[in-house]
Amino acid sequence: MELFIQYLITGLTVGSIYALLAVGFVTIYNITGILNLAQGEFAMIGAMTSVTLVGLGLPILAAAPIAILITAVLGFGVERLAVYPARNSNVIVLIVITLGVSIFLKGMGLIVWGTSPKSLPPIFPKKSIHLMGAVIDSQSIWIVVVLIIHLLILYWFFEKTFLGSALRASQNNPRTASLMGINTSSMSAIAFTIAAGLGALAGIMVAPLTDATYEMGFFIGIKGFIAMVFGGMHSVPGAVAGGLLLGVIEAFAGGYISTYYTDALAFGFLLLVLFVRPSGLFSKATGERV
Repeated sequence: MELFIQYLITGLTVGSIYALLAVGFVTIYNITGILNLAQGEFAMIGAMTSVTLVGLGLPILAAAPIAILITAVLGFGVERLAVYPARNSNVIVLIVITLGVSIFLKGMGLIVWGTSPKSLPPIFPKKSIHLMGAVIDSQSIWIVVVLIIHLLILYWFFEKTFLGSALRASQNNPRTASLMGINTSSMSAIAFTIAAGLGALAGIMVAPLTDATYEMGFFIGIKGFIAMVFGGMHSVPGAVAGGLLLGVIEAFAGGYISTYYTDALAFGFLLLVLFVRPSGLFSKATGERV
């Protein structure tokens, strides 16, 4: 039982990181219709920028918000400079552009920060909590708490604010939203900005646990994408559920089978979902009357 609880807590912790990245994927996909393959690099930029700011003497509580803001501005710049000029191109072309942005950001990360892993202090004091024989790191608790808080903020933003309503309208019917006076191209830039901020937050939360490197974005970006597919590409709650599920699968696979097979089992489960329920495990069935 102690091991079961330990693996469950580990899975929920890692799954919360995947969930934040998956929400970023879903936000951009719903507004623009493209998959942002640079989402993982936003996490890398956020983590590495925080490391740099802490090294300059800023406390982590000040460095983290500044790093998130810098990364969000970077996301806005990526949309304006790389995606917006090609907005009328084929979706495949736009996805390839985001892949190019991912490679570029990874290369810049290598040039600026080098290959050595960088450590980031936890945002809150690191203490261990014992629960039913399991040892819980305080950072794990805060990661889950941060996920819940941001989900509540996103819910309030999308449901209770004019800008959030405009984003949802652009998602549901871009043509009608444009006829109603909503600047859909601006909504695309806002979606990239929000997603970049969420990616940076994920990178900052995971860095104290695993250290930060210039290539960390690729690995957690792939897991965020898998989480999005698990939950459904149009659903924020589904993306969160998919991220938590993926984290739990990896934790139990690594604990009860072998850590060598965690990635293989994750990708195997992804293929199973694509074959059995390609719309996602937590997506709602939709239809159109004809």
